[in-house]
Amino acid sequence: METTTAKTRCSYSAISSLLMSTICVTLLIYPSQAQLNSTFYATTCPNVSTIVRNAVQQALQSDARIGASLIRLHFHDCFVNGCDGSILLDNSGSIQSEKDAGPNTNSTRGFNVVDNIKTAVENSCPAVVSCADILALAAEASVSLSGGPSWNVLLGRRDSLSANQAGANTSIPSPFEGLSNITSKFSAVGLNTTDLVALSGAHTFGRSQCRLFSNRLYNFSGTGNPDSTLNTSYLTTLQQLCPQNGSGFSLANLDPTTPDGFDNNYFSNLQNNQGLLQSDQELFSTTGAATVTIVNSFASNQAAFFQSFAQSMINMGNISPLTGSSGQIRSDCKKVNGS
Repeated sequence: METTTAKTRCSYSAISSLLMSTICVTLLIYPSQAQLNSTFYATTCPNVSTIVRNAVQQALQSDARIGASLIRLHFHDCFVNGCDGSILLDNSGSIQSEKDAGPNTNSTRGFNVVDNIKTAVENSCPAVVSCADILALAAEASVSLSGGPSWNVLLGRRDSLSANQAGANTSIPSPFEGLSNITSKFSAVGLNTTDLVALSGAHTFGRSQCRLFSNRLYNFSGTGNPDSTLNTSYLTTLQQLCPQNGSGFSLANLDPTTPDGFDNNYFSNLQNNQGLLQSDQELFSTTGAATVTIVNSFASNQAAFFQSFAQSMINMGNISPLTGSSGQIRSDCKKVNGS
């Protein structure tokens, strides 16, 4: 098995420092993924990051949730056949869309914003920037514009020619799963326990539908009682928001303290038994789990969380990209060229 080469990269560009202090992170560069680099579009589309950032900023003005929705698209894309833009493909004669998979249907959103970004990018640099890279850039912009860290997004991915709905149904971690299953799903794509805890911290902003956590509120795992790891006052609040026979589509803040800001409060919430999803709270409440120490570290040190989150986003973005002559650069993110 090939070893990895650790390289430290920092951005000190004047533009970056004006926008936000960029975290210096140690990147693990895998030889098979070395074709991804932060300057991939330096000559072919030098303004791509600015175009994406401006579009995300505009979208945030009318939709406070959109940042969390966009990072989720990148996450759900990367966990299925790698970061290849497959989640963006609509149904066609030959494609069963990942949008209709269980983890995504009536849940993933922000596709219209991705289309708007793609249009703006195509107007500036036609047939150059992939939809997969747009998702990676939009995720970074969503985090940094919401008060979180900034990082140099590695670029050069190409877009898939197909989707994998079955893979989306089995590979994407579920909010109903136990910690061991979720850890296994992260491990299957080369991500470790620190990556799991850091990336879970993206639940520091955004919303969740009642149907994704109501199992914890009334009859958890067939006990006839609520999940015992739920803070009792928080439980009461959630039961009022999500009545037992409600529609299941009402929304709750993933972070009840600072719902639209990217910070480390998510981890303090876990310490207070205020994790919204079962998969959130298990990071802290699973006795003896390696995740507990990491949660405590991030809860007490936001800078440590931010640095780990940036590195873990880079790690996730490195999952099995299509590069070189593989795949294509879609002109419309919703469909394969020529279809």
